[in-house]
Amino acid sequence: MKAQVGEAIETMRAQVAALHAELPRWGLVVWTAGNVSARVPGADLLVIKPSGVSYDELTASAMVVTDLDGRLVQGDRAPSSDTFAHAYVYRHMPEVGGVVHTHSTYATAWAARREPIPCVLTMMADEFGGPIPVGPFALIGDDSIGRGIVETLSGSRSPAVLMANHGVFTIGKDARAAVKAAAMCEEVAKTVHVARQLGLPVAIPQDDVDRLYDRYTHAYGQASSAPVAS
Repeated sequence: MKAQVGEAIETMRAQVAALHAELPRWGLVVWTAGNVSARVPGADLLVIKPSGVSYDELTASAMVVTDLDGRLVQGDRAPSSDTFAHAYVYRHMPEVGGVVHTHSTYATAWAARREPIPCVLTMMADEFGGPIPVGPFALIGDDSIGRGIVETLSGSRSPAVLMANHGVFTIGKDARAAVKAAAMCEEVAKTVHVARQLGLPVAIPQDDVDRLYDRYTHAYGQASSAPVAS
């Protein structure tokens, strides 16, 4: 079992390092801000980037491992300052396998207004199942942000929350899904902002949101049993 956990940690280190490169690629972060974490399968551990380290330096070996209380287990650098928030999410949402935090421009502008992003796009109905909610204001340094994330997203279909006056946190079944949610959150935040410059966006009726979300969740993409072309 110990060997299996060790292999899982190394796999997660590589995946989390690679996924951090997606954040600047999609314009979601500047300088050293933002982070991706992943739950280690089979263990009460998470992998996350070290604090204040350039994205160019984020190799697999640079990633750090903590327990689900945010205490360093492996690595020689201090974990991200958001580690306690990530750890709280993993402790209280066992279905979550990945967490992402960004300060992407448009989504964070909505967070600064403490205003949910209304569901006025089919893309939002598909990806978020409704509006993107706002979580409470909380200071960095303990698990207060994590509590706000869990309180806001528990029972919500949205994998994204706009933490008031702070930025975006997203969750997913794995870290890649959480990164996708962060990218999609910024895209819809930008589009709805632009729409507001032209007039008042029209909300999609809830019945249609439900149908769109159900189709996207259960019918979109390639079925796992699809035949492989020869």
